[in-house]
Amino acid sequence: MLATFYNHTMESPATFFLIGIPGLQSSYLWLAISLSSMYSIALLGNTLIITVICMDPTLQEPMCFFLCVLAAVDIVMASSVVPKMLSIFSSGDSSISFNACFTQMYFVHAATAVETGLLLAMAFDRYVAICKPLHYMRILTPNVMLGISVTITTRAVMFMTPLSWMLSHLPFCGSNVVPHSYCEHMAVAKLACADPMPTSLYSLIFSSIIVGSDVAFISASYTLILRAVFGLSSKHAQRKALSTCGSHVAVMALYYLPGMASIYVAWLGQDKVPLHTQVLLADLYLIIPPTLNPVIYGIRTKQIRARIWSLLMHHVWEHSHSGNDLV
Repeated sequence: MLATFYNHTMESPATFFLIGIPGLQSSYLWLAISLSSMYSIALLGNTLIITVICMDPTLQEPMCFFLCVLAAVDIVMASSVVPKMLSIFSSGDSSISFNACFTQMYFVHAATAVETGLLLAMAFDRYVAICKPLHYMRILTPNVMLGISVTITTRAVMFMTPLSWMLSHLPFCGSNVVPHSYCEHMAVAKLACADPMPTSLYSLIFSSIIVGSDVAFISASYTLILRAVFGLSSKHAQRKALSTCGSHVAVMALYYLPGMASIYVAWLGQDKVPLHTQVLLADLYLIIPPTLNPVIYGIRTKQIRARIWSLLMHHVWEHSHSGNDLV
């Protein structure tokens, strides 16, 4: 039976067609403009974060290292879906090859798995910084940070590789129209002629384990952080300690709330929630965090904000100076 289930035959289509957002075709122009603006902000903001952290020696600390990796993952996550969405919304080009579809799916879901791991790493960083400040640099050495990053990436690859293999080896002998704006796992799985339940269960169980364990450890970290903060005698010290966690908490809310809503609405609310709402929620889950993460960290982190402002002013001054020389 397993041999039949994973029989990858010539029945699989050479091309899939992505509908976009069903029922919102009349709004595609405005969606394309909004999406293009958000994508530009995401690329510019995350590139600025990476550039500033790499250029400034004073920002070579563990939290900034994880922030730099997060910015790179955000670029990958947004770039995996937005260009094709823009193509659908602006020109109506909805076709995507079989291999490109599964490649897109792999990068999207792997990037989301890496991102949740990075949020856990950043929570651990805040725990060490606040609860064990004297041992901060001794605990979070460059080798430890590299090891954490490699472990997070390996976990994502180990999760996604079997899922992609199982799904890509299902027979697709019926419709090749995907009712989504990107190759979302469950939307593609429903097109298979064989029973997609094993792949869907694998996705739900392992994503729940990954996210559930990460959220549990993050909650434990913040429980210890709050206990340590409210044990401080100085109100000023309490506010300062809590403010260092503000950006991380905001980023976690941006990631986990729409993410969990998207996953469980797709599973439990298929008949109750309109399809265009489900698709729009899944799209925003991949677009909003990469757009707002650099804005949040750029505004709330004083060192990064000052360095970005200095970098921008330097380029403006150089541009105006070169213009004066030409005159």
